Amino acid sequence: MFFTEWTHEVLSSVTDDVLNHFRVLGAVEALASIFKSGGRKLLLDVIPMVWKDTSALIKSSAATQSPLLRKYLVKLTQRIGLTCLPHRSPSWRYVGRASSFGKNISLPASRKNDQCSHGPDVDSSNLEESSDYMQDEDMDVPDIVEEIIEMLLSGLKDTDTVVRWSAAKGIGRITSRLTSVLSEEVLSSVLELFSPGEGDGSWHGGCLALAELARRGLLLPISLPKVVPVVVKALHYDIRRGPHSVGSHVRDAAAYVCWAFGRAYYHEDMRTILEQLAPHLLTVASYDREVNCRRAAAAAFQENVGRQGNYPHGIDIVNTADYFSLSSRVNSYLHVSVCIAQYEGYLYPFVDELLDNKICHWEKGLRELAAEALSALVKYDPEYFADSVVDKILPCTLSSDLCMRHGATLAAGELVLALHQCGYVLSSEKQHRIAGVVPAIEKARLYRGKGGEIMRAAVSRFIECISSSHLSLPEKIKRTLLDTLNENLRHPNSQIQNAAINALKHFFGAYMVAADTGGTGDISSKYLQLLTDQNVAIRRGSSLALGVLPYELLAKRWRDVLLKLCSATAIEDNPDNRDAEARVNAVKGLISACETLTQAREGSNIHSWEDDLSLFLLIKNEVMMSLFKALDDYSVDNRGDVGSWVREAAMYGLEKCIYILCKRDSIGSARKSDEVESSVSELPDCDMVKTNQMDSLFDANLASIIVGGVCKQAVEKMDKLREAAAKVLQRILYNKTIYIPYIPYREKLEKIVPNDTDIKWGVPTLSYPRFVKLLQYDCYSRPVLSGLVISTGGLQESLKKASISALLKFLQAVEPEDLNEKRSREFKLSTDILWVLQQYKRCDRVIVPTLKTIEIFFSKKIFLNMEAHTPIFCAGVLDSLAVELKGSKDFSKLYAGIAILGYIASISEPINSKAFSHLLTFLGHRYPKIRKASAEQVYLVLLQNENLVSEDVMEKALEIISETCWEGDIEVAKHQRLELFNMAGLETGLLHKTNGVSNKDGRKKTPATDENASYSSLVDSIGF
Repeated sequence: MFFTEWTHEVLSSVTDDVLNHFRVLGAVEALASIFKSGGRKLLLDVIPMVWKDTSALIKSSAATQSPLLRKYLVKLTQRIGLTCLPHRSPSWRYVGRASSFGKNISLPASRKNDQCSHGPDVDSSNLEESSDYMQDEDMDVPDIVEEIIEMLLSGLKDTDTVVRWSAAKGIGRITSRLTSVLSEEVLSSVLELFSPGEGDGSWHGGCLALAELARRGLLLPISLPKVVPVVVKALHYDIRRGPHSVGSHVRDAAAYVCWAFGRAYYHEDMRTILEQLAPHLLTVASYDREVNCRRAAAAAFQENVGRQGNYPHGIDIVNTADYFSLSSRVNSYLHVSVCIAQYEGYLYPFVDELLDNKICHWEKGLRELAAEALSALVKYDPEYFADSVVDKILPCTLSSDLCMRHGATLAAGELVLALHQCGYVLSSEKQHRIAGVVPAIEKARLYRGKGGEIMRAAVSRFIECISSSHLSLPEKIKRTLLDTLNENLRHPNSQIQNAAINALKHFFGAYMVAADTGGTGDISSKYLQLLTDQNVAIRRGSSLALGVLPYELLAKRWRDVLLKLCSATAIEDNPDNRDAEARVNAVKGLISACETLTQAREGSNIHSWEDDLSLFLLIKNEVMMSLFKALDDYSVDNRGDVGSWVREAAMYGLEKCIYILCKRDSIGSARKSDEVESSVSELPDCDMVKTNQMDSLFDANLASIIVGGVCKQAVEKMDKLREAAAKVLQRILYNKTIYIPYIPYREKLEKIVPNDTDIKWGVPTLSYPRFVKLLQYDCYSRPVLSGLVISTGGLQESLKKASISALLKFLQAVEPEDLNEKRSREFKLSTDILWVLQQYKRCDRVIVPTLKTIEIFFSKKIFLNMEAHTPIFCAGVLDSLAVELKGSKDFSKLYAGIAILGYIASISEPINSKAFSHLLTFLGHRYPKIRKASAEQVYLVLLQNENLVSEDVMEKALEIISETCWEGDIEVAKHQRLELFNMAGLETGLLHKTNGVSNKDGRKKTPATDENASYSSLVDSIGF
């Protein structure tokens, strides 16, 4: 009693204090536990006081703000109600018999029915006749119970799931102690929660309450006819709210109700109910947006099939719609639903669900999937779809609702295509109506405003479908459709352009090739003119359009098409017109055009070998060279390395061109085999190889260039490109259809790039150790090294570490006693590095990482002990540094160059004085940090190489370097630098030349008077 008085004080004095809030939570939870396990006689006396506090607290602001407090209050409320009612098991309750899945399958149907009708439990029709039932009706129910039930019903509407779930369990427990009449009133109150005006929380709570009533046998079979329609509505509950919808939790709870039905009732009571629920459960299992709802509905169906026994095709459907097959929405829509629809009773509910709810869904991807799913069902009843579904969909293409008209347009196209594939011929009247869909959409101006873009893509897909179906179209509509597709080609959205390209490919083949109208002859000319348009979107679309033109439209101007596309793959001269996507599309269009031309001529006997030769020579000399140049597209914008898109497309393009040339060579060699057999037999083997290469379009030189270019991409810094390049090499080396000859060092390449699809080429530690082995082969070493230095001298630490490690292991991967091999590799690598420095002169993208790589090698004492070649290599590096560092504002380049000068100045070769002289010039550099870095290097050089300065002035030189503030006044730094030049006995001619920077006119440019201002400008420009 004392405790309840204390809780009364706590509950009646609620404040906003945090400490008080937790005290209230503890008090309510403690009371709930007491009412759960305490004696009923003792608790009846305190119920009025506790209930008064509980009913007041649940209406307070504290309960409104705390879901946990509301949960405990609901729990306490139901236990107060249970205490008020005597514990008993009502005779009117429906008592189900536990059954198992295995027994229901093994028992014959007659025995199941016999068990159901002669079970130990009473049937619902006989419940009203029992004497115990009459006694239950005379039970006295306290007035407080009505208030408690009202509070629990309001708890079913709560905004939080935990509160609704607790209220549902309370409803079930209290109803189990009521009379049948009162239980019917509770059920009616629960069903009122499913009115259209209630929110999703009420529907969810109502479903949970129905499930609890069914599980406890409190929902009698006689009430199921009014409950099932409500459950069916809940299975499809989906309310649109702005750009999304709510209702997945309601559908999930409704499936739980169906699951509870399967466990609670006998087969005879559930026979008609299951026939009503099964189509709806399988509709949700196949087409619901949420995976948890699909799985819940499938589990409910499985439970009913297992518990209720011999349901038609139940086992087959359960095996099809299992937990894993429903995890993928695409698989559910396009495979699971199609398998289920073959059974009687499911096709038309599935079609209705797609038409009524899914093709007008708020999610764009779901509408597209629904259109495909609808077409997948056509094969079961083509006539029904042609007569009813098409008629229902066509008016919806002009709906004012964007989602409806978008989905209807997609569905109409997919249906027409599916009917064509089934061999069903539409009537001329329907064909006329379908042909008028696009003109009607354009007339209604539905491309404008919100949703115009997705309607463009949908119309393109619609045209693609009717073109694939060869629908009969008047000439006027053909021109209208072509204009529509051309307009979509000009759109900057890549998805719209791709949809238009796919449609054009089928449209040209269906309607333009066989047409004799004069307007089709200038289609290729029109697209060629658009290749040079100022609008980048037009250039992108026209490049792709030229790639999908059929042979008949390319035949007259194929040379112009290929040459124009070749020029479109190059980086534009005007920086304002540069567009990476346009170049990517030009590469794709170029390859598609080449494939179209060559494939058409292979199957035709009209053209002679000489006529075709010009085409293949153009592919070899122009197309492949343009694609090879595209491998050097390293354009960068605010999106990053956009040139990588072009390089990736160019690699695939080169692969396709190799196949084209090699296939032509194989055909040509077969034709000439009889003519050359006698002459070749008289030649030695080496002459035979040379003769074959002279007659071949694809030769060793071309193979070396292309494979080297692809290998270069396989060692650069982007994981995606490395993986793509390695896979291209795999396909070239191991192509089973066409053998690619003349690849230099093919056996070595096959060891480096094995035919194993499991190798993760994007992982640096796996790919670099393989590809660095190519550095020992002359034809691959330079392109590979020019790509490798990008990684070894890059900014990404993991990539840098992996590439450097692989390179060092390559140089040291010879036996210790085989010094000649090690020196040979070192010598070759140094020669190739000098080539890179000359080849990419003033190209900071390559030069800066190359200088960093040289610095790393020097730090490992590599290239410094090559005897006679060391001075030659150092001289070449110094010549490059003189060019690269002059006037440079790149700090990373300057730092790397100064470090290299320090290493060269430290060796005991005559070349060191030149490096030391160059290093001293940086002591007067305009940037203070560069002066300081140079001073540090000079100090280290003097400590390591005492021959640069005489012994008597060495100490003074070190003192000048260490005590001068090199980041201070530049004039003082220049004076000290001059003194160091004199101490080293070096000429100051170079020094006077570098004191001022000349401009383009040759006049000396005066240095900035404000050193700090120029330094801040530099810092800002490099992003420090």
